[in-house]
Amino acid sequence: MQNFQGVGVSPGRVIGPVRQMPKPVSEPPAGEQLPDGVSVEEATAELKQAATAVHDELKSRAERASGDGKAVLEATALMARDTMLLKGAGKLIAKGLSNQRAVWESAASVSEMLHNLGGYMAERATDVLDVRSRIVAELRGQAAPGIPASATPFVLVAEDLAPADTATLDPAVVLALVTSGGGPQSHTAIIARSLGLPAVVAAPGVDDLPDGAEVYVDGAAGTLVEEPGDAERSAAAAWEETASLLADFDGQGTTADGHLVPLLANVGGAKDAVAAAELGAEGVGLFRTEFCFLERDSEPTVDEQAAAYQGVFDAFPGKKVVLRTLDAGADKPLPFLTDATEPNPALGVRGYRTDLTSPGVLQRQLEAIARAAEQSEADVWVMAPMISTADEAAKFASMCAGAGLKTPGVMVEVPSAALTADAILREVSFASLGTNDLTQYAMAADRQLGPLAALNTPWQPAVLRLVRLSAEGAATEGAAAERNAKPVGVCGEAAADPALAVVLVGLGVTTLSMTARSLAAVAAVLKTVTLAQAQELAELALSARTAEDARSAVRGKLPVLEDLGL
Repeated sequence: MQNFQGVGVSPGRVIGPVRQMPKPVSEPPAGEQLPDGVSVEEATAELKQAATAVHDELKSRAERASGDGKAVLEATALMARDTMLLKGAGKLIAKGLSNQRAVWESAASVSEMLHNLGGYMAERATDVLDVRSRIVAELRGQAAPGIPASATPFVLVAEDLAPADTATLDPAVVLALVTSGGGPQSHTAIIARSLGLPAVVAAPGVDDLPDGAEVYVDGAAGTLVEEPGDAERSAAAAWEETASLLADFDGQGTTADGHLVPLLANVGGAKDAVAAAELGAEGVGLFRTEFCFLERDSEPTVDEQAAAYQGVFDAFPGKKVVLRTLDAGADKPLPFLTDATEPNPALGVRGYRTDLTSPGVLQRQLEAIARAAEQSEADVWVMAPMISTADEAAKFASMCAGAGLKTPGVMVEVPSAALTADAILREVSFASLGTNDLTQYAMAADRQLGPLAALNTPWQPAVLRLVRLSAEGAATEGAAAERNAKPVGVCGEAAADPALAVVLVGLGVTTLSMTARSLAAVAAVLKTVTLAQAQELAELALSARTAEDARSAVRGKLPVLEDLGL
């Protein structure tokens, strides 16, 4: 029996047989030439046809997905039609290489370029290689690489999953997800949470597990046990009972002593919003509006945007809906708005900053939001991503006022925004912490990299201190008695961790927004502690030497987590 330790990213305790992801598509032989009788024009046309087929298949899957999965699939589909990839391959075909070898080499060049750019663009490097494999498989007439087909449920094990795969995981067949690579904020982790799928990432050695081996997976503890014994079987059986208890959320987040903590949902469109409302979300804490812009060569009209926004508003009449304005750039390039040649896109023109280089797009989006809000009963709040200074916050608030939007806010994801939150919050009505980016920037650790998983966790004491500074910045004129006069929420993945949710409340965070599937678990744990106890646990985490010390110390004071399998 072997035990494997990784990073737990989505709770659940299950037992099932292993199915390894298929080996990747084999590389075409180096120097492989065009077959006799096949012209350059024919080979190029065949390549374009294969690329179009891959694009259309990914786009079709995107239409069946929602939220995070939809966005990931749409972004990957764009790569199949990437001009740089296809032009590079065309030049190599003209020099006599076969179309399979040409696209293989061209993709390698594009992937290396993106990897060298670092940060968010490095994340797209994996997408290019995934698309390459799919195009080559299409040219060979083979099935595209992906999740194994199976008539019986299984535990999926892989080195890592391509975004297109994670976005279409079927929880009815895949019992749990375990990868040897990736990190706690990777696409794999985010999609697993949104599906409610037990998941462990950055678990070295699991690639060697044989197909069919029976394993026990604990998605909270981050462990995988081969040949599970009685203890593991009892834990899995207990989880089945617990899962049913956590299936319902009564619609109100509160501590044991009645301190209200509204629990909101992160959504990407109307379909997500309807599902979140059905699961009891008290509103929307993050509406990712860039989903309306993806897979387009031109900016959507004000009317098109307004229609998309109103679908979300209508799911929450009389309740708060917080929109994030267009977060384009870095990992979400848009041809009509962003510059893909930036040397370091993660630190470049993204989010609010695109108004510097493409003025008018943000103003028209605000106009569309205001138009949809006028036709809705929702309480519409609007926040800008990548705000770094009080001047930026003031300008955004002015733009909102000009559009007739009454509640402007900012995303706190750049460390400077947390450090100067007092000044920034004098200019706007609220702030929301994007802990995924805040952690990545604070720790200088790419969230996609498995070797940096230990750094890239919001349990880092440095990140928790930035959270506290942001909450303290809600004080008006620095008066301690007026702290939290302006709401400061969290809409990053940290809010979905029930133990960390308690700490965030103790740090002064006023609302928590998460994938809707996490609402019940977070609510159940919050109800077991008073506000004073949450504050004590926050101090415990802040004083810890390391992230793991902080997490262990807090979890040790919350026995309900073990009882619930969280």
